[in-house]
Amino acid sequence: MTRELNFGDLARSADIRMLHDMDDVIYDKKWLKSAENINLYYMYRDLYRSQSDLEIIKEHNLRYDITMIPPGMLGREYVKTAGHYHPKVPGTDMSYTEVYQVLEGEATYLLQKMEDNKVADVVLIKAEAGDNVIIPPDYGHITINASTDVLKMANWVCRDFSSVYEPIKERVGGAYYLLETGFIKNPKYTDVPPLRGLKPTNYSDFGFVKGKDLYELVDDIGKLRFLTAPQDFSQLFDRILEK
Repeated sequence: MTRELNFGDLARSADIRMLHDMDDVIYDKKWLKSAENINLYYMYRDLYRSQSDLEIIKEHNLRYDITMIPPGMLGREYVKTAGHYHPKVPGTDMSYTEVYQVLEGEATYLLQKMEDNKVADVVLIKAEAGDNVIIPPDYGHITINASTDVLKMANWVCRDFSSVYEPIKERVGGAYYLLETGFIKNPKYTDVPPLRGLKPTNYSDFGFVKGKDLYELVDDIGKLRFLTAPQDFSQLFDRILEK
C-alpha cells in the first residue's frame, strides 16, 4: 500500500503503525514471537483541501484525519488499531469525543467504558461505506477490520489533546478480542458485561447523512461543536447509547 495520500492539492505522507508497536495489545502471543515487523495501518493526520479550510478548522480547534487499514490477521485475531481513550475536557468530568466515517470497506468498532476499574459497558458497532459513527465521551475505542478489503475511514476530532493508550495496553487489549471464531473475552478484565450492538449514528439533524462526505462539514462546522464541548450535548450521547 502507498505511503502517500493525495488530498486536496497535496500529497500527504502517512504515520505508519508497525506490528511491534502493537505487541502489548495483541492476543496471539505465540504467533507474535516469530512475526515480522510489518506495516499494519496508515494514518494521515491534519488534512485539508485549501488554506481557507485549514484556517476554519484550526479556528474551531478541530482536525480531520484519514486512516487506512489493510485486511489481515494478527495470528488468530483480525487486524485492529491499538485502541485508546480520550482525556477529560478541562473543567469537566467528561472526556472528548470523536466521529468517524467509513469511506471504503467495513469497520467493526469496539467501544468500552470503565467505572471503578471495571468494565461498565461494551458496545459493538458495525459500519459499512458511508456510515458515520460517533464515539461517546468516556468510551475507549478500537477499530477492527474483519473484512477482506482495505478499510478507509475518516475522522473529526478536537486538536487540543493527545490520545491515551496506556489503559488498553495495561490490559493487553480491549475487553474482547475478535478471532476468526468470533469474539472472546479478555481475561485481564473482570466482570465483563456482554457485548451489545448499536447502529451507526447517521443523524441527519447533526449533518451526518450516510454517504455524504464528512469533510464537507467544514462548511457547517458548528455541527461539530460536540467534539470540543461534549458537556453541552448530553442528549446526543444519551441518544447514541440508548438501550
